[in-house]
Amino acid sequence: MIGAELLSTASLTLGWLIYLPVLLWAIMRAPWVELFSDSRRQHLLFGTVFALFLLWLVRRDFDTGVSYHFIGMTAVTLLLDWPLAIVGGLVAQMGLVLLGRQDLAALGVNGALLILLPVLITECVAILVERAQPRNPFVYIFCSGFFAAALSGLLCLILSLTLLWYDGLFAMPEWLEDFVGYLWLLLFPEAFINGMVVSALVVFCPEWLETFNRTRYLSAPWKDDDPKS
Repeated sequence: MIGAELLSTASLTLGWLIYLPVLLWAIMRAPWVELFSDSRRQHLLFGTVFALFLLWLVRRDFDTGVSYHFIGMTAVTLLLDWPLAIVGGLVAQMGLVLLGRQDLAALGVNGALLILLPVLITECVAILVERAQPRNPFVYIFCSGFFAAALSGLLCLILSLTLLWYDGLFAMPEWLEDFVGYLWLLLFPEAFINGMVVSALVVFCPEWLETFNRTRYLSAPWKDDDPKS
């Protein structure tokens, strides 16, 4: 998460120009009728947003204006689908703004990096997995959970550092060339947290996952086998 003092006016404006249209599109595409008529989905949304808010509070703040925390949007996207995931991420962001843990001016940039980017990557990976139509649920857990979370964390870090370098307001550390070794310390926990949550939901509450095809993944394999002559 990047503080507003480290970003130029052009970057802040660009962040809002990217974040706001996608946010409005997500609000229009969100299944509000089903959400208001289903108390279970309401509780699931509120619980997910609260868990995401708590996850983002577990962070390491630096005096330079940069904060590190886990993203968690991969599991949220698989759980709620992309429109509600983006809306839920906004609500969690506003909670951080109210607590003074995030700058309102940098809401667009951080929203694009920490919400839109992971949601986009997770949705693309989930679509590719669904097109392959695997029957083993471990393919869904590993590809849509572990792999998508690790890729989201990697691209988020790279784009954030690129943005900071481009604006030139953040003093890059001298050990930046050694940063590749530290990437594993960030990417593996990110992948593990999201993958663990997705694994638990597949086992105990697969009906909660909007992107999980229960008919294909959990059907009895012998039902599709041709009868032996």
